[in-house]
Amino acid sequence: MSDKAHILLIDDDNDIRLPLAKYLGRNGLRCSVAANGREMDRQLASTGVDLIVLDIMLPDEDGFSICRRLQQSARIPIILLTALSDETDRIVGLELGADDYVTKPFNPRELLARIKSVLRRSRMLPPRQRMARGVVRFDRWRFDFAQKEVVGPDGTVIRLSSGEHLLLTSLIDHAGLTLSRDQLLDLTRGREAQLFDRSIDNQISRLRRKLEQDPKKPRIILTEWGGGYQFAARLSWDG
Repeated sequence: MSDKAHILLIDDDNDIRLPLAKYLGRNGLRCSVAANGREMDRQLASTGVDLIVLDIMLPDEDGFSICRRLQQSARIPIILLTALSDETDRIVGLELGADDYVTKPFNPRELLARIKSVLRRSRMLPPRQRMARGVVRFDRWRFDFAQKEVVGPDGTVIRLSSGEHLLLTSLIDHAGLTLSRDQLLDLTRGREAQLFDRSIDNQISRLRRKLEQDPKKPRIILTEWGGGYQFAARLSWDG
């Protein structure tokens, strides 16, 4: 059995899919291909995959829908290929669980570098729990993943920024585990994470001001000195 990382490339354009698969194969990766979501499902049912390269614009089921569906059943790292440069589309992809994105047209060397980076990060991160998506309750809050909001017992709605939403989702996905700042940056910002970036501390502070009864004595998001942060509240799922 080969010890090469197995990449599944999903793109309906033959002129991209086949040459790119050959390029990745020449550079130390095992690469399988699919033209749409149905072919992807057949591949995943028959073989293990270490990472998926997924085009957003597909004829049968778009990449966002596939990305959302994959998060329900398996935690496979995903890199999105997109011709869309809109910031909103990038954020949507990351919120749905994608690990990185590459905008078309791109240099194959860039994609190869992204693949190696995501594989390296995913092997360093603690295992992600297979959380259902929908509505989760913790402490006195009800968190709606899709609506990007938390609702209090009195019905008060608190909207979360995209960054706060990604951070809270990542903490919940790894509830009970301590995540370092660098790990949280990888989970929430992917390729944009910068060493020594303190934005995680700032976003943790903002989340605590919104969620904790006493932000100075947090019970939901704990600080592990020298380690990072841990989501400590008990979770329960609606439905």
